[in-house]
Amino acid sequence: MTLGLLALLSTLFWGLESQSPPPPLPLPLPPPPSSSSIFNAIVALDGSGNFMSITEALQAAPNNSDRRYTIQIKEGYIMNIYTWPWIRSTRHYNSKYCWSIDASAVATSISADHVAFYRCKFDGYQDTLYARKGVQFFRDCEVYGTVDFIFGNAKVILQNCSICVRKPEDIQNEVTITAQGRKRKHEDTAIVLQGCTINVSQELREREPKVRVFLGRPWKNHSRAIVMSSYLDDFTDPEGWVEWNGNTEDIYFGEYNNRGPGANMDGRVKWAKILSEYDVSNFTVRNFLHGHEWIPYEIPMTLDLL
Repeated sequence: MTLGLLALLSTLFWGLESQSPPPPLPLPLPPPPSSSSIFNAIVALDGSGNFMSITEALQAAPNNSDRRYTIQIKEGYIMNIYTWPWIRSTRHYNSKYCWSIDASAVATSISADHVAFYRCKFDGYQDTLYARKGVQFFRDCEVYGTVDFIFGNAKVILQNCSICVRKPEDIQNEVTITAQGRKRKHEDTAIVLQGCTINVSQELREREPKVRVFLGRPWKNHSRAIVMSSYLDDFTDPEGWVEWNGNTEDIYFGEYNNRGPGANMDGRVKWAKILSEYDVSNFTVRNFLHGHEWIPYEIPMTLDLL
């Protein structure tokens, strides 16, 4: 398969210099690769790169090239809205902030085939990360949000990522991490969390009345989400998952080999599935994304089960 197929990636990057970033999550990020030779473009607000904006770096990408175009985005605040044109697959190595000011605004929307994100931070509230469509891989990333903050209908795996639930608005007493948008049974899409750390912010932990934290709810009639080999904080609701429109017959929400105080399956809703090793083998980087064929070798990954 040709590496880096053409993809449309429309992404909104926000920054707030006046805001203090959220507290760091307990899962440390590995250091970036030491060699800069793997990057075609480096974006840095301090002038240490060869571009000052993501848009400029993307506009410099060659058209109709069969080679991957790689962009490094150095840490900093990007204070513009970007619409990305038709591009080759890209990957990001240094942590950065993707902010949404509005409590229910999408911070990052991705419509892309064969796109990988490495060591990125997505900060928002409701609807933070919209994995809209395509084949997507996130490794060693951090995602913050309140309601449905990882959602969409892509074939997407978040591997070894830190997922932090933030305190919602005062009128909200329930929050949901995922909202998968699979409309038809034949669609081969799903949101997969593999080897992730799922916890809550200190502000949420201290709020009264207590907020119920669910792994997800079905956005569409055939929603499919899998949480496997992950750590679940004690604030994870014992029921695990919550209904949206009352129809759960065709919903596929499953868990496998999770750990932590929130991983006990005894109190889960009846329509949640306890998956076997055979079941989840279909949702690995190798079998679900065919990641061994296109994910850049510089990004560490586990192709099979953890």
